[in-house]
Amino acid sequence: MPESRTAARVAGIAPFHVMDILARAQALEAVGCDIIHLEIGEPDFATPVPIVEAGVAALRAGHTHYTGAPGLPALREAIAGFYAGRWRAAVDPARIVVTPGASGALLLALGLLAGPGDEVLMADPGYPCNRHFVRFCDARAVTVAVDAASGFQLTLESIQRHATAATRAVLIASPSNPTGTVIAPGELGRIHDWCTARSVALIVDEIYLALTYDGAEHSAARWDDVFVINSFSKYFLMTGWRLGWLVAPAWAMAALERLAQNLFLAASTPAQHAALAAFSPATLDELEICKAELRVRRDFMLPALRERGFVIPAQPQGAFYLYADCSAHTGDSFGFAQALLEQVGVAATPGLDFGQHQPQRYLRIAYTQPLPRLVEAIARLDRFLT
Repeated sequence: MPESRTAARVAGIAPFHVMDILARAQALEAVGCDIIHLEIGEPDFATPVPIVEAGVAALRAGHTHYTGAPGLPALREAIAGFYAGRWRAAVDPARIVVTPGASGALLLALGLLAGPGDEVLMADPGYPCNRHFVRFCDARAVTVAVDAASGFQLTLESIQRHATAATRAVLIASPSNPTGTVIAPGELGRIHDWCTARSVALIVDEIYLALTYDGAEHSAARWDDVFVINSFSKYFLMTGWRLGWLVAPAWAMAALERLAQNLFLAASTPAQHAALAAFSPATLDELEICKAELRVRRDFMLPALRERGFVIPAQPQGAFYLYADCSAHTGDSFGFAQALLEQVGVAATPGLDFGQHQPQRYLRIAYTQPLPRLVEAIARLDRFLT
């Protein structure tokens, strides 16, 4: 079928430019080059053994049939218990839908809320799938330029400046990808109150929440009228298991279950059984060790990049990213990333993937490699810059 016959929405969904970097990195590796991968947002740690063993046991026990669309009741209860124990948020398990990754959760929320003529407000820079999912729902993503002055987060004032009668939802990510910054609890409260007063949905992406290094972790699930997205991928180190969840208001659950039944039927059954072990004390102890290691990496990379002329004006408080202004070295971050890969074998993500607000100035650097590899990456960067 010729491309002209595809749906109009496809033209509005851009590719991940980082995939070009990754493909070239893999081609270089195939001919023997040593590449340090700082481009992909995936922890380098293996899934904890208790989770893996629980998954294997589920397969051996024959847990390979469908679950109900909202997920295993035991897993929904375990997730609710995690909210109560870690974030002091009372969440009814009946308001939780287990999904194929956080992407499945966002697709459910936007499928419920957004349609033709609707607008969804979000920060620029931000995770690219956010705006692409809005486009997939035939709605319009309104990207709001943010910078270090607001910690690269939306504020109530910026929302008010861009909101219209068509505004259907506001999307917040905290900690955010690509900047690693966190929205202050008071500011999130102001935004919540504004949304509630105007019947605008508030969607909060918290997939990096448990990877907050500075300040207390605070979940938007403390309110029962917010859509909260989370995942087993990042903190729980289960990226390839493709498992996430959505906490939603009670009024939305019947419609969300219908959407889940039709969009993906249910999340992977073996992955759900495996995830039950994610909340065991032994697993959580291991995850906290990994989190501490990520913080050490951040505390090495942040001053190292700043000393070399990269500007990181807002302290990244969580996730595992540094959004670095490289304009002291180049006016083209994409070309800079390509040259960095070709000349010294360090892969990073150009800002072009994350929006239209000065993308040529920024690189996203993921500190998802062991500390000795990060030390080597900085040494290679020194050679590149000189």
